[in-house]
Amino acid sequence: MSTPERPHDEAALEDLLATPSPGLVADLGGLDGDLLILGAGGKMGPSLCRLARRALDAAGRGDLAVRAVSRWSDPRAAAALTADGIDTVPFDLMDGDPAGLPDAGNVVFMVGAKFGSAADPTTAWAVNAALPDRIARRYPHARIAAFSTGNVYPLVSVLGSGSTEDDPTGPVGEYAMSCLGRERVFGHHARRSGTPVALIRLNYAVDLRYGVLADIATAVRSGAPVSLATGHVNLVWQGYANEVALRSLTRAAADPFVVNVTGPETASVRRLAHRFAAEFGTTAHFTGEETGTGLLSDATLCHAEFGYPAVPLATLVAWQAGWIRDGLPLSGKPTKFDVRDGRF
Repeated sequence: MSTPERPHDEAALEDLLATPSPGLVADLGGLDGDLLILGAGGKMGPSLCRLARRALDAAGRGDLAVRAVSRWSDPRAAAALTADGIDTVPFDLMDGDPAGLPDAGNVVFMVGAKFGSAADPTTAWAVNAALPDRIARRYPHARIAAFSTGNVYPLVSVLGSGSTEDDPTGPVGEYAMSCLGRERVFGHHARRSGTPVALIRLNYAVDLRYGVLADIATAVRSGAPVSLATGHVNLVWQGYANEVALRSLTRAAADPFVVNVTGPETASVRRLAHRFAAEFGTTAHFTGEETGTGLLSDATLCHAEFGYPAVPLATLVAWQAGWIRDGLPLSGKPTKFDVRDGRF
């Protein structure tokens, strides 16, 4: 697949994020049952919903519904999805009875609690580990693709290729431990009830409105120092991450399909900052020093199964610089990628 052109506004960005690949169209064309997306109101949810709807339509599967579940505190977001042919379902997943959710043959679980988990770990565990039990009981025969995180791994040497799916987990902090709890709960139901499960260990998605590149570029543009506490990172285009999550539904199994989702490179934060400085005609400033370890994942399995991301790292950097230079909208939600003690 050729590299697409840079999106110059939010409408173009959303359109690009919702453009399915031939592989996604082929995979979703074979689905049985409607698609239910839980936690669809988050950062990645709306674009994943649109991507799924377009892929199903391209496959001639207008018979399958895409239903997006969230509290929908912003009615404009729900209305925009409705206009794109997606059924929005207002529902409080933490307080509501899952029996009230629509039936579905395929479920994407996007619900998660990260920021604030250090101060309120009980909520993190309730959202990340207890809620999956209720969802798995509600959908024992559906295919479930659940978003997880590379945080379930320990910090590893930056000289290696990163943690593989077969490596031991070693979560640091309450957030990471509760995310491993999510995996364990879905895995329990897979083995007990035969529920087909896929676990998506993602780090870090780039959307241009947020992400590690937005964090670094914004700091460089403003003259603020870039932290080198975490000196090396993995990055991936969000459209690719969404596509892999949806395609993973067809790989879900009672022996859960586990896949690291990220780009093929280990990116130096220092070098990224210098590249943004060159783009902006300024100087990058830093605080702290690199260490020999980082939260890094080896996505060889992902790339072998689903192909390489259509938008490579160098292109993402150029796109991000252009987005910042043009003064386009940012979410204002930093990734805190430099946190090493798991306290988010």
